[in-house]
Amino acid sequence: MAARKVADPTLYHVHPKGFWKKFRDALVVNPEISSGIPLAGVNRWPQPGSRPEKYSSPATKASDPAQNPYWKRDVRRAYPQLSVITQPDLSSLLIQHSKSETISAPSEAKEGEKSEVPTKTSEIMDLTSAIATITSAHKVYDQSKLPPKVSTPFKKWEAELAPDAPHDPNAYFPMLLYK
Repeated sequence: MAARKVADPTLYHVHPKGFWKKFRDALVVNPEISSGIPLAGVNRWPQPGSRPEKYSSPATKASDPAQNPYWKRDVRRAYPQLSVITQPDLSSLLIQHSKSETISAPSEAKEGEKSEVPTKTSEIMDLTSAIATITSAHKVYDQSKLPPKVSTPFKKWEAELAPDAPHDPNAYFPMLLYK
């Protein structure tokens, strides 16, 4: 006898018995079709909720009350923190970072010497004069180093002639094709 290779749709489903089987056979178009009601003991084994062990969530840093205080979790009071940079602060930052200071590598320094670290100079200057001193010292932008452009989500179309459409070389054909 050959082994069954096809899926049996009635294998794991409840079958009516007695009067209801005869009633179903008389009224149903295809009596061989499954009832669709699964057998409780065979359909899902073991049944959900029948396992003896209970689920416990794994311990994390957030589940430790000592390491998870309320003020860290309270998002209602997590207001955005403002930061203020004044013009003198900005001008001093611009002046400090415009200088190209080099620091010698530790291997180049001799044993008795200390390597020179650039010190922070507190030059308080107006922002416009700071920008003027920086741009007068060296050119910020030139032909090789252009300023950044605002990016656009689409490429600008530039007209480029495409090969002509097939037509009679002696005929008047005013149409030009562009890519």
